Amino acid sequence: MDEDALDFVLAAWREEGRWAVEMLPPHAADSLEALIHALRQLPGDGGALGFVSVAEEFFIALRVHGADVRLMLSDVTAAHDWPLAHEVANHLGAGIPGDDDLDEVVPAGDLRIFNDLGFGADELDMLCSNLDLYPDQVIGSVATRVGFGEAFDAAMSELT
Repeated sequence: MDEDALDFVLAAWREEGRWAVEMLPPHAADSLEALIHALRQLPGDGGALGFVSVAEEFFIALRVHGADVRLMLSDVTAAHDWPLAHEVANHLGAGIPGDDDLDEVVPAGDLRIFNDLGFGADELDMLCSNLDLYPDQVIGSVATRVGFGEAFDAAMSELT
């Protein structure tokens, strides 16, 4: 992954009923395998959530709990330009739109990834499709609704 294009790699997990959030090193986004491995190393009562934001264009969301890996790509058209997005799209078995379909944002993967945490698939789809929102804004909305909004904001403030 081109570190200059990488906005952030972030992990969140619950431990003893409290959310913890931390930025992961950029190399955690070198590949899907590296990202999954990094999330598996974290403690957590129910696994870990991971978010990768790239070039203020798209994001990848993951839930890793043991062998269970759930993935969501905010815009499958990013697979044309970004190797990590291409890798995720292939893993999901998502068809990559042709060149004529690149004007539309098309989320792919498990849009129900946060349902049990109070953030539904329809809302996630709507946010991903909103061209006025940047990936960090969508992820911030997820974080707030799920319960780690303040920790997300604190982690994001470390980037500036």
